[in-house]
Amino acid sequence: MNTSNDTEMYNYDYNSTCDQDPSAQSSDKTMILLALYYMLFLLGLIGNTTVLWVLLRYIKLKTMTDMCLLNLALSDLILAASLPLWAYNSQNLALCKLMTGVYQLGFYSGTLFVTLMSVDRYVAIVHAISAMRVRSLCCGIIASVTIWAVSATAAVPQVIFASLEIDPDDNSSECQPLYPEETQQFWKKLRNFTENTVGLFVCLPIMIFSYVKILFVLSRSRNSKKNRAIKLILAIVCVFVVCWVPYNVTVFLQTLQLFEFLGTCEVSRSMSSAMGFAEIIAVSHCCLNPIIYAFVGEKFRKSLADVLAWCLCRYQNRPTFSRVDMTDKETSNTPVRSDY
Repeated sequence: MNTSNDTEMYNYDYNSTCDQDPSAQSSDKTMILLALYYMLFLLGLIGNTTVLWVLLRYIKLKTMTDMCLLNLALSDLILAASLPLWAYNSQNLALCKLMTGVYQLGFYSGTLFVTLMSVDRYVAIVHAISAMRVRSLCCGIIASVTIWAVSATAAVPQVIFASLEIDPDDNSSECQPLYPEETQQFWKKLRNFTENTVGLFVCLPIMIFSYVKILFVLSRSRNSKKNRAIKLILAIVCVFVVCWVPYNVTVFLQTLQLFEFLGTCEVSRSMSSAMGFAEIIAVSHCCLNPIIYAFVGEKFRKSLADVLAWCLCRYQNRPTFSRVDMTDKETSNTPVRSDY
């Protein structure tokens, strides 16, 4: 995102012959967007740092769910860390490539880890008998390494083509992907296709399938926490859909522009404005994940309350609060019994 010219993290430039809408470059509008990005950065930083701290220091990593939470928090923290970088109009090519890579890595890994959490819960509930074998810490490590490798691979092309675009009018520069002219359309289509494949055509159907099956099993269960579990599942799906579907739909429509199905200047301006708002909604998911996936879990809440009580006693110079070691039974991370 550039504070002087743009409200998008990337200038997709689908119809370069169209003049920009002057209203889209309003300084007041840009300042509001900057404030939103900094607010999301602070919320994401606080929430995800807290999750990482509690997981590493007090809960430890024992199950695949713990590993998923750790990597999801790390991914969201990476995405949140990229937000203030886009507000800084850097003249440095290395920093331009760095913030492009950080954003892309956080974008892909965050979506994939949310999907992995869905699959983990699906296995734990729908296939409870074989869940212990599949949901081991070793499997969690393998799945996490694979996701990070896939995310890094998907981010590499954008990092390679990230460059400083010079504005001849005021000699300012803007960090944007600059593709070779002869293959420009190919790389733009590939970028959009990759984003849509991950977020819209693969991860979203997997999430919906997993949670529909979970709801079916829970509806036949006599578990006392069934209603709470169902409400949380609906919240997870709704939040993901609200945050990411508008962004992916906008990317899909902009891909149609590349194929000249939607080619008018008015449509191009509308898409550009829509992308700016869709990106804000999408990245806000990194602030909501700690609330949905960690703070609502019984295991995490007990550990967090334990930590806060210990800190409060230290601050008041009272005898330190002795943290009671909770047994695996008391802190079970099985989704039906405790996480919900």
